[in-house]
Amino acid sequence: MKRYVIIIFSTVFLASCGVAVDYDYEKSTDFSNYKTYNYFTDMSSGLSELDEKRLIRTLDAQLRTMGLQKSDTPDFRIDLKSQEFTGPNRSTVGVGLGGGGRNVGGGISVGIPVGRQSATRELSIEFVDDSKNGMFWQVVSESQFNNRATPDQREAYFSKVVEKMMSKYPPKTK
Repeated sequence: MKRYVIIIFSTVFLASCGVAVDYDYEKSTDFSNYKTYNYFTDMSSGLSELDEKRLIRTLDAQLRTMGLQKSDTPDFRIDLKSQEFTGPNRSTVGVGLGGGGRNVGGGISVGIPVGRQSATRELSIEFVDDSKNGMFWQVVSESQFNNRATPDQREAYFSKVVEKMMSKYPPKTK
């Protein structure tokens, strides 16, 4: 029984540390017209040069599996943006002191931070067609990441995030 409780707790914990994804698109867009892409040359992604290369490699591989080709004369261009946020440390240890008796009471409690602050990365991918109506698709993800990750861990992080983000493209029309 104890084993099942640990498995359930671990599953819930891992699910809560996932990637949150929101997307938006222009309803009048015919996505079947878009077969080729490239990136804006003046893109300012907010990522380090190495992380930007990792993200582009991962996104290129994902788009290839979806049947899209990189081209010098693309149907649309891609803009990448990223922001990092450091949240408050939510892990604390409480130390308390109290006393009382004969209807008199009092207490002191102190929270001592344990561990580091959590880092969150917001990543945005925008598809833009300048010849028609500008941006026609956007996806934004938010997830926790480790600034001290190894290159392999960073590659795996971008692979996971891009796969989840691109699972919503093209949007399903009703």
